[in-house]
Amino acid sequence: MEQEVRAILVGCGGMSHAWLSAAREIPNLRIVGLVDLKEEAAQRRAAEFGLADALIDTDLEAVLRRATPDVVFDCTVPEAHAPVTLQALAHGCHVLGEKPMADSLENARAMVAAAEAAGRIYAVIQNRRYDARIRRLRHFLQSGRLGQLTTFTSDFFIGAHFGGFRDRMEHVLLLDMAIHTFDAARFLTGADPVAVTCVEWNPPGSWYDHDAAAVATFEMTGGIVYSYRGSWCAEGLNTSWESDWRVIGTRGSVRWDGQELFQAEEVIGQEGFLRERRAVEIPEHDPGEKVGGHAGLLREFIRCVQSGETPETNCTDNIKSLAMVFGAIESARQGRRVVIEV
Repeated sequence: MEQEVRAILVGCGGMSHAWLSAAREIPNLRIVGLVDLKEEAAQRRAAEFGLADALIDTDLEAVLRRATPDVVFDCTVPEAHAPVTLQALAHGCHVLGEKPMADSLENARAMVAAAEAAGRIYAVIQNRRYDARIRRLRHFLQSGRLGQLTTFTSDFFIGAHFGGFRDRMEHVLLLDMAIHTFDAARFLTGADPVAVTCVEWNPPGSWYDHDAAAVATFEMTGGIVYSYRGSWCAEGLNTSWESDWRVIGTRGSVRWDGQELFQAEEVIGQEGFLRERRAVEIPEHDPGEKVGGHAGLLREFIRCVQSGETPETNCTDNIKSLAMVFGAIESARQGRRVVIEV
């Protein structure tokens, strides 16, 4: 029988519902504390999920000392990720945190160093990786059917009326949402970022205080170019939350709409202005346990805590996706190409 894992959750806002819903499906995971700046928010979550025995407090330090957890789930706002993670690691806890990993690369580097020094896991929720459809696409790309992969593009256009902190947030698209898409790009390409050129702006009619649209072109290892177009104030003809993807190889192309539509063609002709092509079926793929969004990622994290293995979204890998975000922000600020350094 696997050991029981004791966890506390910090930040009882909207995202905490998804975390706690996933957590209650995992055997041997026990929520022993809830922390929020507003104690009533923690109390509501405790009542909603039947956590009558969980410690409730506004003070993380107090709960860490009293509850002695193995794991801390960090569902706070981005600027709180570094202090919460560093405090949890200092108490010998493993940490699974919300994206983005941190509000700066400097903080992210400090968090990675602290996790390594403590000998603890610090991983980040990148739940898009745990979608069976993106794993199906990745498996197809790795088959080599399209030849050498050269170009990846993704379009993300959604008119999202959140209200709350996102409406006031700087770089809201790049920092709060594009991190998902950039991490997906790394997942699909198997490549890491080298440099970026980005333009960021706030379109007329936007309900956000700051830039909510961006176009970025990334140079990746292996000679791959990845281009991103996105807006969080695009009304009408919305894409999926997973983006609309096109991948070009030397022998063909594939498109995935982020939902159920997969289309691929390969070139079979040797002559003519437009070479003859034929449709290619994208085979089904069994991703094993790595499915289920939050639930799938949470399951893997807890298993790694119990076994000593390293989760796929460990901080040492995820910081590369975060570097894409801050590289794009810096490129837009400076109006020039920026080399990405982790």
